[in-house]
Amino acid sequence: MNLHWDFWIILGFTAQGVFSARFLVQWIVSEKKKKSTIPKVFWYLSLIGSSMLFVYAVHRRDPVFILGQGVGVFIYIRNLMLWKGETTPQIT
Repeated sequence: MNLHWDFWIILGFTAQGVFSARFLVQWIVSEKKKKSTIPKVFWYLSLIGSSMLFVYAVHRRDPVFILGQGVGVFIYIRNLMLWKGETTPQIT
């Protein structure tokens, strides 16, 4: 496999890294609290990573990828809206 390292490949890998980092953050916070926790930063990383992946998917013209990431963006926005005004984190 011969990759041409252009802007889009770098964006795609960066987006995937941001999106994947949310699981690492969630795991670290849960271990620290000794219970399963989804911190607010999880939803921000989800939104940022998913939005970047959506842009990448549009560039690639991949309808499956576009649909998958596009739906996720709305879910992450809604979860952040539910957090608005809360001072204590949600625990699952």
